Amino acid sequence: MPDKASEERRNVVAEIAAVEIVETIPSALIILDRNLNITSANRAFYQTFRTSPDETEGSHIYELGNRQWDIPALRTLLESVIPHRASVEGFEVEHVFPTIGLRTMLVNARKIFSPGNIDGSILLAIEDVSEERAARAESKRNWQLTQSIVDTIRDPLVVLENNMTIVTASKAFLTIFGITEAETRGRRVAELGQHQWDVPALRHLMEKVLPENKPIESFEIEDDFPGLGRRVFNLNARKISQPGNHAHRMLLVFEDITDRKQRERDALTLANEISHRIKNNLQVIVGLIAYETKWTAAPCVPGYKAMQARIGAIAQLYDLISHSSRGPTIAADSYLKEIAKTMSASLLGNTTGITIDVRAEALEIDPDLAVPFGLLVNELATNAIKHAFPGGAGRIVLSVERVGDQIELAVADDGVGMLAKDPAKPAEKRGSDYVAIFVRQLGGTIVPSIAKEAGTTVRIRLPHLLAPPGNVGLAA
Repeated sequence: MPDKASEERRNVVAEIAAVEIVETIPSALIILDRNLNITSANRAFYQTFRTSPDETEGSHIYELGNRQWDIPALRTLLESVIPHRASVEGFEVEHVFPTIGLRTMLVNARKIFSPGNIDGSILLAIEDVSEERAARAESKRNWQLTQSIVDTIRDPLVVLENNMTIVTASKAFLTIFGITEAETRGRRVAELGQHQWDVPALRHLMEKVLPENKPIESFEIEDDFPGLGRRVFNLNARKISQPGNHAHRMLLVFEDITDRKQRERDALTLANEISHRIKNNLQVIVGLIAYETKWTAAPCVPGYKAMQARIGAIAQLYDLISHSSRGPTIAADSYLKEIAKTMSASLLGNTTGITIDVRAEALEIDPDLAVPFGLLVNELATNAIKHAFPGGAGRIVLSVERVGDQIELAVADDGVGMLAKDPAKPAEKRGSDYVAIFVRQLGGTIVPSIAKEAGTTVRIRLPHLLAPPGNVGLAA
């Protein structure tokens, strides 16, 4: 059996190890005897409470310093709880300490026993959680302020966690969609109602808001909503964060645009109806001109037909508008095809060998400039018909393409060509002042081209022809 000296050495070693461990722990530690006198404390205790071993060891816990530990809550812990329990976890004490002010301390207590001490001691671990509690209180105040702002906004909105679950919903949201806060908290937006918000495209966008900081702008959803009927909503989303907080959330706002969309549809219907009537009136004029050409003198017939083609180009514009469901803009490719068809009918007839083809990108043009644009195309194509094909056969190609933020119009033929000293003005050399007028009206420029013996191409850059973003005007 081990002798008494060996056992004492082991106890000494164990005591030294225990002291080293106690000094290493960052929390403030003190040990009390059964009478609540302080037998020892670690360095963290002295640093936290700005005291010294001489002032501490041997003192009764309640008499320490300026009696700052004589706290009713601590008395309850030491005198009522500890005698009946082996340990206490997370006992919170808030007190104004003379040396460090108002602090919140988290106290953990445990009975400990050592050889020769059958009564045991009390180990108190004291952790200063003042900053954590203050931060929690500040976060709570901020959240209450956020909730107040959320409830003040008239548009329905929700705040989402990064897993897309709802943290909170505004009163407007709860009222409009007829649900309770308990029914929304912790649920995903896609799960609400009859899953109207479970749209793959929306889900894809929402998944990018937080990690990639990509906001959602005016994502439109139209559906039947319980209790609301057919409604249209614009969805906008932003990442929101709080300074000093690494957690990020998403603010998702629902804007009810049903009435606005209906007004837009009504305006579009009215514009289409008006355009249809204008087109019919212009077609009547075209018909009257065609009738007059049968009885007019031969030298006047080309002039009548040219006028017929010009009015026909305008009529086709209004025909496009009257059949459009895309709003106020004009599709350049469709417009050119209609102009080509009208010119073929009015100027070429069925006996000519001249054909008009269209090669155009699907571009949207400003309706306010569509009339001079159509007339410009008509004049260039008419000039080609008049001068490029003395043999009565050939091909004309109408094309538009995007060049940067401009549109380039090109009218090309495979006719006899034109050699000119000033290639920058091919249209004027061919006897048409209308081309120059329409180019100026559109704010465009004629692109210089090399004159060739076979074929002619006229290119015109139009910087203002593209439909402006968000155009809501009526084409008329």
